[in-house]
Amino acid sequence: MSSASDQSPQTGDAETQAEAHISVRNLDMAYGDFLIQRDLNFTIRRGEIFIIMGGSGCGKSTLLKHLVGLMEPARGEVFYGSVDFWKASAVDQLRIKRQFGILYQSGALWSSMTLAENVGLPLGEFTDLEPAEIRRIASLKMALVGLAGFEDFYPSEISGGMRKRAGLARAMALDPDILFCDEPSAGLDPISSRLLDDLILQLRDSLGATIVIVTHELASIFAIADDSIFLDADTKTMIAHGDPRVLRDHSSDPKVRNFLLRGELGAQAATEVGGAAAG
Repeated sequence: MSSASDQSPQTGDAETQAEAHISVRNLDMAYGDFLIQRDLNFTIRRGEIFIIMGGSGCGKSTLLKHLVGLMEPARGEVFYGSVDFWKASAVDQLRIKRQFGILYQSGALWSSMTLAENVGLPLGEFTDLEPAEIRRIASLKMALVGLAGFEDFYPSEISGGMRKRAGLARAMALDPDILFCDEPSAGLDPISSRLLDDLILQLRDSLGATIVIVTHELASIFAIADDSIFLDADTKTMIAHGDPRVLRDHSSDPKVRNFLLRGELGAQAATEVGGAAAG
């Protein structure tokens, strides 16, 4: 398995570079003098599902904020295609942001609005469409996530999984090129989580969007990821980069393997304890 530094966006063949949708180069993240992560280098290819993973407090959601333009790096660059986002003009930054859709961890729906009104909110904000057309598009997006017929429901009237799907429909309202998801499966039961994973795969395949996901859920990681990075809170840098299924089986780093094998290791420990008790 290649090291993280071996797979930076500054290396690789011309074909890999041509496919790059997002390139992160020599990125340092900090809150004032407190360093969160340093020397991050990776490339997200167009049309892939890319996972940002790691233990609690390693900076996964902070990295997402840097990618979507909410936090400026302490050092380094974030490229969208050939454009350095943080050196671009305000007009160009806004143009790039218009390509984004964001699914927040809680769904972040307005409780006083119906689902259709929530989904149509970006359309009312950023287009000149008439209300009837906004309603039509919102209904279409809701149908894509399995919520046809729920347009006039309020967030309090539906389940947590349905709220996540409504949040996903809103994130898709403007047909984004890039979809960012912060812990999309958090708080969901295994069945709802798997349905959401299936939906993300369907959307990627049908719309061709690049999807960047922060998650620690192993089932989701192994079900949907094309590529991934692992952030380490102790060394404050990226210690693995690649297909998480390959990292699980072949990484030489014990932190990475323990993270990706934690379900299997837990089951093994329980079996050993049970066997000792029986003996």
